[in-house]
Amino acid sequence: MLFHPTTSAVGPAAPIAPIALIAAALLATPAFAQGLKPGDVTTSGAITGINQFDTDLDKGGDFRWAGVQIGGNVTRQFTPQVAAGFSLRYDYQDWNWDKPAAFGGRAPWSRLNAPLVGLNLSYAVTPDWRLGFSPSVEWSGESGAKASDSLNYGALLTATRTFSPDLVLGFGLGVFRQIDENKVFPFVVVNWKITDRLRLGNPLQAGPAGGAGLELAYALSERWEVGGGGSYRSYRFRLKDDGPVPGGIGENRFIPLFARLSYSFDKATRADFYAAGFVNGKLTVSNSGGHEVYKDEYNSAPAIGLTLSHRF
Repeated sequence: MLFHPTTSAVGPAAPIAPIALIAAALLATPAFAQGLKPGDVTTSGAITGINQFDTDLDKGGDFRWAGVQIGGNVTRQFTPQVAAGFSLRYDYQDWNWDKPAAFGGRAPWSRLNAPLVGLNLSYAVTPDWRLGFSPSVEWSGESGAKASDSLNYGALLTATRTFSPDLVLGFGLGVFRQIDENKVFPFVVVNWKITDRLRLGNPLQAGPAGGAGLELAYALSERWEVGGGGSYRSYRFRLKDDGPVPGGIGENRFIPLFARLSYSFDKATRADFYAAGFVNGKLTVSNSGGHEVYKDEYNSAPAIGLTLSHRF
């Protein structure tokens, strides 16, 4: 019998960066999983490393970054209808720049941090319909930025219907305050086992950076799986007070496209290797008042990542 890595379309807020692309599906415990008995507890954890290679900026210069994400989730099924859990996560990125002309030749930011705390609440209205509510709080900023000025908070609202053991569909709405900007966006929830080997699902956790995306995956064997997909991402973070734009706001917008190769050591442990391209990218810097002062674009940013995850 084939076993596949589990994807979850609902969960805490997405990470500050494209690490969300690499790890969100792996960090997500099935907070709203079907078939759990009252008293059952599920726990999972993962660690991800990612490297974006040198990428040219349209107005001259280039940049690259590397990062790591560590996180975990715990979920308990309290009654046949009610499940609840919490998530903890920490993201870190180290950016390097070479003569970015559009930013005055100076690095607009360097090291980014984003710790996050989230809750996952689920209620089965009927055996087929399930509602979800996932609030979260994240501090997204450059090293040295004030935590009180780096706050992201909001929630995901979801409604899903189980049409059959092979098909779950639903809709969601994200409502977030990201630094000093409000974001509201809809997204779809999909978990469709098309055949024993082919499935369509959400590779990401929806959150302040955007929706959950779509991925088509194919099981090559009991242990090997390949997949590919994409989404849209936009994330903001507070800049430090002694940088080129004191107390300003950095932002990165892009479309992540990726291919994945996964190996399942057993039903609980797996490794995922990703090759990705972040296309139609745009970097901006706004001052502390929210007015844009610098911007530049990048057409394609190659990246690779590796995630190790375990479900206890």
